[in-house]
Amino acid sequence: MNKVLLVEDEKMIQELFAIYVKQAADRYEMVGIIQNAANAEIFCEKNPVDLILMDICTANDESGIDSAQIIKERFPHIKIVIVTSAPDYRFIAKSKEAGVDSFWYKEVHTQNLLEVMDKTMAGESVYPDETPELRLGNINSSDLTNKEKEVLYYVVQGLTIGEIAEKMDVEYSTSKTHIKNLREKTGAKSLTELAILTVKSRLILPEF
Repeated sequence: MNKVLLVEDEKMIQELFAIYVKQAADRYEMVGIIQNAANAEIFCEKNPVDLILMDICTANDESGIDSAQIIKERFPHIKIVIVTSAPDYRFIAKSKEAGVDSFWYKEVHTQNLLEVMDKTMAGESVYPDETPELRLGNINSSDLTNKEKEVLYYVVQGLTIGEIAEKMDVEYSTSKTHIKNLREKTGAKSLTELAILTVKSRLILPEF
């Protein structure tokens, strides 16, 4: 019997996932539900856990990806599936870097959660091919290049054009051109409006 820990701070999602696990009671048992990712490591120290269903944005703004990395380093036998509704384009790459086994979007997916859990426990790594499509002003997120997404990340951090150029190790003129193109594409009239559009779309969640 595989023992499952759920790290999720929304009550409705907790109840829904508990139902999912109960549907597979022949192979999964929910042994704990906690709201804060920072407490997951402590739980694993005190209780046997085989699989963690880990949200990214948890209580007190604790990052599920950061906690997952710590847990994988300390308890490499524990499988971790990131389960999230956050479409931030960085999260898939960050999860892979952290050693997370699989990744599942709550709202947009091609496989149900139990399928992903079964494959993960069988040793497979299940990841979506891309992030969900988002609307950013006048365009879709798929219309953005990777460089433009990187620029938007720094815009959301409140950096100036010159500071963005330094961060990206490019000329000031290159940074300025990226900003100009992004404003034209999205319809944003200023850097501030560009940052607001980006955060509202959830393409980038600055606190994570």
